[in-house]
Amino acid sequence: MNFEPKLESATLIKRYKRFLADITLKDGTTRTIHCANTGAMTGCADEGDTVWFSTSDNPKRKYPNTWELTQKPNGDVIAINTVRANQLAVEAINNGTIEELQGYESLRTEVKYGQENSKIDILLEDNQRPSCYIEVKSVTLLAQDKYGQGFFPDAVTTRGQKHLRELMEVANSGQRAVLLFTILHSGIEKVSAALHIDAKYHQLLKQAQAAGVEVLCYKAQLSPQAIQLQKAIEFVNCEQ
Repeated sequence: MNFEPKLESATLIKRYKRFLADITLKDGTTRTIHCANTGAMTGCADEGDTVWFSTSDNPKRKYPNTWELTQKPNGDVIAINTVRANQLAVEAINNGTIEELQGYESLRTEVKYGQENSKIDILLEDNQRPSCYIEVKSVTLLAQDKYGQGFFPDAVTTRGQKHLRELMEVANSGQRAVLLFTILHSGIEKVSAALHIDAKYHQLLKQAQAAGVEVLCYKAQLSPQAIQLQKAIEFVNCEQ
């Protein structure tokens, strides 16, 4: 996925009201931009971080700029815009990067399913085998005390818990159920469920795996020019 038009850079002042951030441009002026991320964004939004933002040509938008990437002082790059996770997953399935999800006849997105009024992020279908339901999650939380260790979620997520219950029902029905973690932090090399943040999600994920839900983790290559899912990394069942 290439960024067109090219991203611009600035310095982060602060993120606030969840969906807004103030930045300082290279000429010293300040601007408010949209933040398409509802999470805690721990370690991803510190004052002084470099921000890379896109610009929309939609004249109806109050804030035409969207925060896409954070670059940390140590060089780590983090994709902030959670909308990109699903786009990257679709791209990586279509171009063959995610080998485990190849060979289906059709791909649909945002399809209603389940007992709890959900929409599956990606549905792969094939007349010759069971359908594959894929829930996509973006991972940006890097542990400060464990090199390369990433965690999901970064805050308690009742929505994520619901999705795990729905995936278990899919698996129990004989269909294929997949939880796909898209790793959007260049410093993360392995992923675990965050027991210390959301113990219920951690327990539900263990139950989901036991019920047959597959867990896949694919890490993105990130730059201000382009982002794409590139390689599989390890999911580790962590008890701490």
